[in-house]
Amino acid sequence: MPSVFSQIARHEIPAHIVAEDEQHVAFLDVSPLVMGHVLVIPKREVDYIYDLEDDEIGALHIFAKKVAKSLKSAIPCLRIGITVIGLEVPHAHIHLIPLSSMEDINFSRMKLSPSNEELEVISKRIIAQS
Repeated sequence: MPSVFSQIARHEIPAHIVAEDEQHVAFLDVSPLVMGHVLVIPKREVDYIYDLEDDEIGALHIFAKKVAKSLKSAIPCLRIGITVIGLEVPHAHIHLIPLSSMEDINFSRMKLSPSNEELEVISKRIIAQS
């Protein structure tokens, strides 16, 4: 069965997509560490990020950089943190997290539960900065 991220990439299930091109999709995390937490994925389903081909991993990071710039313009923060964990979903992904403190990127802390309406507002703010 395809991962939930693959289903999002194919638009089979709803998500708050903030950027997309032929190879990648970026969307808001529905259980974010902070508001504006974005997940960036390749459309091709690969479990482990370092199993991507060199050109694919390069393109993924270049796409993430563009998303991070829009995200930083849309969400008040000091900078955008980036992390790759890869244990939560069997589909390579990058976390882009607006940072105001080191605690903002602490994956051990309780996640937020924003409403669909809150996520919609944030996604529109990010898209408007693209």
